[in-house]
Amino acid sequence: MRNPGRMREVERWLAFVRLAGVPFALFQVAIGSNYPRGYEGWAWFITGCFAAGSLVLLWLSQRDWPLRSQTVLGGGALAFDFAIVSAYILLYNFEQGTPVRQIMFLPLVEAALRYAIPGALGLAAVSAPVMAGYELLRERRVTPHHYHVDYVTLQIGVELLMALIVGWLVQRLRSQTVVAETRAGEAERLRDQLGRRADVLEAANRCARALSSSLELDQAFDAFIREVRGLVSFDRMAIVLSEEGSAQVMAVSGAGAEEVLPPGSARPIRGTLLEELLRSGRAVYRRDMGAAEYPEEEEFLELGLRSRFATPLLLGARPIGMLSLVRREPEAFSPEEMELVELLGRLVASAVQNIRAYEAERKTVEELRRLSALRADFVSLVSHELRTPMAAVIGSARTLQQRWRELTADQRESFLELIAAETGRLATLISDVLDTSRIDAGTFTFRFSDVDLAELVRDSVASAEVGSDEVGLRAEVRDPLPVVRGDPERLRQVLMNLIENAIKYSPAGDQVDVHAYAEAARVRVDVRDRGPGIAREDQRLIFEKFGRVTSGNTRPGTGLGLFIARSIAEAHGGTLEVSSAPEHGAVFTLDLPGQV
Repeated sequence: MRNPGRMREVERWLAFVRLAGVPFALFQVAIGSNYPRGYEGWAWFITGCFAAGSLVLLWLSQRDWPLRSQTVLGGGALAFDFAIVSAYILLYNFEQGTPVRQIMFLPLVEAALRYAIPGALGLAAVSAPVMAGYELLRERRVTPHHYHVDYVTLQIGVELLMALIVGWLVQRLRSQTVVAETRAGEAERLRDQLGRRADVLEAANRCARALSSSLELDQAFDAFIREVRGLVSFDRMAIVLSEEGSAQVMAVSGAGAEEVLPPGSARPIRGTLLEELLRSGRAVYRRDMGAAEYPEEEEFLELGLRSRFATPLLLGARPIGMLSLVRREPEAFSPEEMELVELLGRLVASAVQNIRAYEAERKTVEELRRLSALRADFVSLVSHELRTPMAAVIGSARTLQQRWRELTADQRESFLELIAAETGRLATLISDVLDTSRIDAGTFTFRFSDVDLAELVRDSVASAEVGSDEVGLRAEVRDPLPVVRGDPERLRQVLMNLIENAIKYSPAGDQVDVHAYAEAARVRVDVRDRGPGIAREDQRLIFEKFGRVTSGNTRPGTGLGLFIARSIAEAHGGTLEVSSAPEHGAVFTLDLPGQV
């Protein structure tokens, strides 16, 4: 028995039992009779010693002794009890048929309680001389004077058997007690772990609610950081996402938030801690950043930050960024805190995915609404564009039909020219609509051959000059130009569209410049006008189907020409871009690969 608390408890219990035996001993001595001369005095003396010793042992048992002193006290108490019991047994040898020898079972049980089987067997062995002495005294006093060895052996044998039984029971009880205490300790640890898990889950729930409080990433991250601050202390915290090879800082709080890697900043991932997290998918604990291993740690050290724990933001098994907490003290994060932060990293990743999915859906819905509006505008626009030339054609045709004889030759020619022009306008409109539908269906055809783009540019400018009276045209071709592999009619369609648009938006008396030149094995054609220009927000829109500028500088049209032109350019492996600013004109650039 090496447990001080249990030893103290046993000692106190035995002290009370011992003290309870004092009145019983007094009673037995008092009712005793036929004491030989001087025996009764000795009986009272032994009882007095018993009472005094019981009081002393009770007092000693109430004090908190160290383990060694507890052991000495227990051994001394057992020796005292054995001595008192032995004295009573030897004193009462004068009584015939007395069971006085059986009180030796009391210290035997006490020895078993204290020291299990070894203690009980030891006391049984020590009691053998006492039993032999008792039988010797009884043989001298009681007639017939015969020494019964069997009385001694019977007593000793019973004591040995009792020592084995009681000692085994005590030993068994102790082993079961150890098992019960072990299980109780495990249960307590499990309870504590369960409590900590519950606390972690509750904290995670609060953070999850903070992340879901807004569908805007910035607002959701701000609410999340405020919640985390109440759960895990930090001197700096950052949420960083991996965006196309760069580390994009989404949110920062704490030391150097506006100076070192502020929100919205980006750095190359290569060589950073984020690169390691993305590669391994496991959290990294930098116990002491005194020897900086990553570029950003040098800046953290300048802020007085020493330890850092970073966990990946995991979507399933795929890391998309990291959650980083930094403290001023080295080795400042506990295992429980790191476990909580890793769980929070998964929550942040899920929130990012959900918010981005929402943003994608929202943008899709907005795009569908925009396209629906564009289609509605297109229907209205085409109706208008069709109605105007059709009205002109019908009106002119009826006039010619009804008043042919009254009209002069010149008037008839004017009406016929108007019909031809409006019919051509209708044909162009219908052609654009058909070309658009073919592009969408993937049936837009090309006939590729070697094209002299210099000649094509000059011909296109010359054709446009025929119908342009108010706006001048100037072609500048830097020969020689590489031969282009393409469809000459489709490329002519692109050039004519760009030139006609430039003429349409140029003020009267102004000039449109067409510049063709070679650049790094490619052929570029710039069509420059000095018109009202195109706002930045409209520069993407004008290349889409039915797309038209949203400012007031609009001209009649379907919004299909530039969409068709860019589709043709891309089918040739080239591009069609615009560079413009309001009130500074526009430059449309056709870029095509040349043949080496």
